[in-house]
Amino acid sequence: MAKIDTGDTAWLLVSCAFVLLMTPALALFYGGLVGRKNVLSTIMHSMAAIPILSIKWALFGYSLAFGTSFQGLIGGADFIGMKGVAGAVHGTVPALAFAAFQMMFAVITPALISGAFAERMKFSAYVVFILLWSTLVYDPVCHWVWADGGWLLKTGALDFAGGTVVHLTAGVSALVCAVVVGKRLGYPKHRSLPHNLTMCITGAGLLWFGWFGFNAGSALASGQLAALAFMATHLGAAGGALGWVIVEWIHRGKPTALGLASGLVAGLVGITPAAGFVAPWAAILVGLAAGFACYGGVLLKDKLGYDDALDAFGVHGVGGLVGALLTGVFAEKVLNEAGNDGLLAGNAAQLGTQAIAVLATGLYSGVLTFGILKFIDATVGLRVAENDEREGLDLSLHGEQGYAAGSAGSSHVGGEGQAAVTEMDAERIGLPAGA
Repeated sequence: MAKIDTGDTAWLLVSCAFVLLMTPALALFYGGLVGRKNVLSTIMHSMAAIPILSIKWALFGYSLAFGTSFQGLIGGADFIGMKGVAGAVHGTVPALAFAAFQMMFAVITPALISGAFAERMKFSAYVVFILLWSTLVYDPVCHWVWADGGWLLKTGALDFAGGTVVHLTAGVSALVCAVVVGKRLGYPKHRSLPHNLTMCITGAGLLWFGWFGFNAGSALASGQLAALAFMATHLGAAGGALGWVIVEWIHRGKPTALGLASGLVAGLVGITPAAGFVAPWAAILVGLAAGFACYGGVLLKDKLGYDDALDAFGVHGVGGLVGALLTGVFAEKVLNEAGNDGLLAGNAAQLGTQAIAVLATGLYSGVLTFGILKFIDATVGLRVAENDEREGLDLSLHGEQGYAAGSAGSSHVGGEGQAAVTEMDAERIGLPAGA
């Protein structure tokens, strides 16, 4: 039996806790962006994913993702119910620690998609959706990219911590959800403003913190590779924040706090697949590119007319695409022997390999998501009734309110309680000036 390294194990367990924190952080980030009558229902999307998908992962998700490969497409029944995991070793850490770490990725990924259909999907439909999507989309793609025998791993595709497995799958699926579920009532003429930007920015800061576990923890050891991924993660976030603010300042005339928060998340998304394969200077460029590209990705919804309420596709889909491709440009094998050289190191073929991974992952995620949504719509139904949507999902679906009547932040904008937002914040989400 391989020997367990206590330092590596300690780092992985701490990273696991960091990644778990990211899901409540996402709840705050998304919760602050919706109207106050939908804040709890939006937070529920993230928080409910933790118990539901944790149990699903332990029962069969881990086995499908990391069990013995079947033709490189899906894992077998080796680890059903975590059978055989306790007492086993994965590299230099207990297999249970590795399974727990991967569990946190499986939890947050479907929750990312919820930003696309915020304020209008039934909670019952959401529960069915995350269970089916996690099983039919996430588990297979995770196997393709990260499991021994996975077909994309065997092609040489590089994804250090989830650019394709997490962000591209979630982002493409979010776009499909936005189109299939349909626009919110009155959209685009009437749009709910972010009710609490302070909550949103707090969530973004916690995401930045948790992302160190997400990326540096993916080294599965507390050594040089973890240090490289840690530095790349931080610089990628910084580059993304600056990139978004620069282009926003030029385009809108003013830099916004929401733009800074969105940009740092975009940079984190972009650097995720590259974190353990690129030099620190390249991480800055990846972050900048993600900030620029995701700002443009957010503007697409107004050009094309779909209602991606919280920019799940604009940030995670576009950012995941940019990061996966730029990994094929900046990767250096000298930094990580398990990786490969990219375009700038003389290996143009790696960029082509990354493009194949992006195309396969995007097409598979989109097609399966469409089928899942159609199945749910034909059975339990996807969307709440119009009266429930007008009342707000907090009351109509959950029978509770995030804020008591007359509490701070209850000034009314557009017929519902909202915290004050600036004209520039309104423009950031596509509202006309003076809305």
